[in-house]
Amino acid sequence: MGLLSDPNRRRALINLLTRLNAPICGMPVDWLVKTMQAQGLEVFTQSFSRTLPFPDENKERYIVKGTNVYGILRAPRAPRTEALVLSAPCSPGDNNNQAVGLLLGLAHYFRSQVFWAKDIIFLVNEHDLIGMQAWLESYHHTNTTGMDWSPLQGRGGSIQAALSLELSSDVITSLDIILEGLNGQLPNLDLANLFYAFCQKIGVLCTIQGRLQRNDWDSVSGYSHAVQTMMLMVMKQASGRPWGDHGLFLRYHIEAATIKGINSFRQYKTDITTVGRLLEGMFRKLNNLLERLHQSYFFYLMPSLSHFVSIGYYMPAFGLLAVILLLRALDLWVQLVSPPAVAQSSPGVLSVLTPLVISHLTGAALYILPTRFQEIAVEHFPVSETEAVVLTAIAVYTAGLALPHNTHRLLSGEGTEQGWRVLKLVAVLYLAVLLGCTALINFSLGFILALTLVPVAAFVTPHVPKTLSAVVLVILSPAFTLLFSVFFFQELEEMPVSFQDGWLLYLSVISQGILDHYLYGSLVYPLIALMVYPCWLLFWNILFWK
Repeated sequence: MGLLSDPNRRRALINLLTRLNAPICGMPVDWLVKTMQAQGLEVFTQSFSRTLPFPDENKERYIVKGTNVYGILRAPRAPRTEALVLSAPCSPGDNNNQAVGLLLGLAHYFRSQVFWAKDIIFLVNEHDLIGMQAWLESYHHTNTTGMDWSPLQGRGGSIQAALSLELSSDVITSLDIILEGLNGQLPNLDLANLFYAFCQKIGVLCTIQGRLQRNDWDSVSGYSHAVQTMMLMVMKQASGRPWGDHGLFLRYHIEAATIKGINSFRQYKTDITTVGRLLEGMFRKLNNLLERLHQSYFFYLMPSLSHFVSIGYYMPAFGLLAVILLLRALDLWVQLVSPPAVAQSSPGVLSVLTPLVISHLTGAALYILPTRFQEIAVEHFPVSETEAVVLTAIAVYTAGLALPHNTHRLLSGEGTEQGWRVLKLVAVLYLAVLLGCTALINFSLGFILALTLVPVAAFVTPHVPKTLSAVVLVILSPAFTLLFSVFFFQELEEMPVSFQDGWLLYLSVISQGILDHYLYGSLVYPLIALMVYPCWLLFWNILFWK
């Protein structure tokens, strides 16, 4: 393709990357504007600011202010109703300076071509996801997160697809594609197939989840490698967080992915111009689209780039778990409608309604209190604001274990035998609907929750051994599921941690999950706090039913 075959353009690109090889201290807005204008683009800037609900200790920021710079290459052969986006996050230091240089080099090359049928937007966003969120909200005239941003002065057409670029070195051993987006959304499978096809054509090593695919699929080690790769995708999708800037595009039904350059100890090396050829080829293919990508799957799991597991294969596994809940509900219904051998008083509405109300009030407290009481906690305890939020969430979660005592204080008299069956019938049906809806939106999250909550719903009754059952119930609770998932994810990443480091990572995951909800609209935290945890508390109440 033209970018590599033209020695002059290749030399210009190398010179540009050499100039960007020095660490960047803050985003060079003026320089980017002048450079893009010199390329013949329509250049605009957007300022934004965001005060976080509590400090982000991972990235050491609380009040975020920044500027996005973007240039638009207008389509010379179309009515400019559609657009493609190439973005590169710009961070202090040298984390992604090679990506910015490649973006500018491609803008210079694309400007000289006349076959573009779609506008191409070259975006350099500051503060990674926060800057991307501000730009997307302004582009689509929405504000779902309460961020302050200036309106965009220039727009292209309706965005059809987007690619985000992450390169930290001019020497690359492989290219990794990141697909997992906000709330477990995935781009159309054809976008991943397009990336894989061009990697094969150009001869670039390509990975998914940072893992090369193996050729010995029929061997035990080959199956093990494929399962581990797929489980990494399941864990990342279940987290609900966007794993790259592309993850926020998916909310607006824009097919997007992040391409990340990896520089490891492999002997195979490739230079930055080869990456440019890959991106050029992908953009030329996307430029020829007559309609949005929709022919392939939107629900899938990938053990490798050349294989995928469609929804028709993995959804029956979840269906088998859901059948257990339906059969258990049917059994409880039969027991309730059958006449008892000994006459019993029918359960009152209060005996069933009270646990439901208290459980959901506890869940509401778990959702609201951590961010509302952080200042009070900081004043009275020697902790930071972030630690206060996490410790408050843990305290509220633990306080919910006192639910059976509080429930029975509000009840007049003791619960009946029929009463716990009615409550469990409601809880089982509630869990079945909850898991089913979750699996339709985010299969991985729904499946992990089903693995832990379905056994609880199946065995818990007031007549099982209390101590042993309480221990099992706590181990299968949402909090311990998250803790186990943290250690399991580190094992899959081949970076095992000690219990102390794993605990600190666990606390960091909790704070990051709350931040993702308030910053980007991730639904995992409210789902766990307002629905999953109250549902688990219902089964905890049934275990200690009097």
